[in-house]
Amino acid sequence: MTLRILVIAFTLAGAITMITSDQSVTVFGIAMDARYNYSASFRFNVVVNFVVCGLCSQSVVLVIVLNRPKSNPKNYFYLLLHDLVNILLLLSGVSAAMAIGYVGRFGQQKTGWISICDRVQKFCDKIMVSIVLSFLAVIFLLLLTVTSAYKLKSLPN
Repeated sequence: MTLRILVIAFTLAGAITMITSDQSVTVFGIAMDARYNYSASFRFNVVVNFVVCGLCSQSVVLVIVLNRPKSNPKNYFYLLLHDLVNILLLLSGVSAAMAIGYVGRFGQQKTGWISICDRVQKFCDKIMVSIVLSFLAVIFLLLLTVTSAYKLKSLPN
């Protein structure tokens, strides 16, 4: 239960941090805005964080139901599937955000894409924090998946 609550907290914090990441600067007299919603990958990450947060909130209810005395312990299989879907969703969202974040921080010399993080450092730092929070949630989901699989394996036949 603690890991589920941590996943809820970290995905919610990751989404909120990403949403609040914006910065406006002027470079050579040209106003430049950096916002998360300018990137489809960052928007996808926010949506996935909120979806996983909601699904994990529902799984808390499912865990409470499964811990009732007359429930069928074989229902842990559905919890395992639920955790697998969550980890796949979150990993896809955070990977997409990390790919764009990497290009934003370091650029891509061969294609001519320049780094923007030297101009909008606050924006890039908040994006980095959001990605780290999401990766921590992925780690907690991985632990939940392993725990669910272990509980399922250890059930009496």
